[in-house]
Amino acid sequence: MSEVQWPWQYNFPPFFTLQPNEETRKKQLEAWRDLILEYVKKTKTGIVDVQEADTMPLFCNAAISRKLSPEGIQAVLEMLHQKGNAEPVDKTKVRWYIYWHTLSEWADIMYQHAQENGLVNSVCTLYELINTPDKEFTGLNEEIMIKILERLQKDEKAELILSDDRSGSGVKFF
Repeated sequence: MSEVQWPWQYNFPPFFTLQPNEETRKKQLEAWRDLILEYVKKTKTGIVDVQEADTMPLFCNAAISRKLSPEGIQAVLEMLHQKGNAEPVDKTKVRWYIYWHTLSEWADIMYQHAQENGLVNSVCTLYELINTPDKEFTGLNEEIMIKILERLQKDEKAELILSDDRSGSGVKFF
């Protein structure tokens, strides 16, 4: 895993306070979006818990003693949701799935991988897919992998096979 390159804003104290001016806030939230997507891509972080997020390096810069408030984190997550890069795990909106590609983009990437590697009309386990070496989805959170495969199933490009303990779970690509 390569190290995260923090943008200049990360060391700018006002970045960690939601800005009252609408235009400034819009730019601020876009900068947060870029930062979060880069961070989750580098760290393979797939789920963010709002109650614990302010302790993550992503939302807490110890060097300048600043952290984004829970309201700020929620605002960023809601914006990511509008863009298709996040969705709440449940109705409480405490835990969120974060996608550096939208689910549609991930589904396209996964299906292209299946086609290029002769996996169409064969069954693969989730473990095999998640541990495929040198792919963008290598090490992806299992819950997110299932959401990607559910999208392919919805598009009738795959059938998801889930077992109770998930150890035997897999997918058949069409």
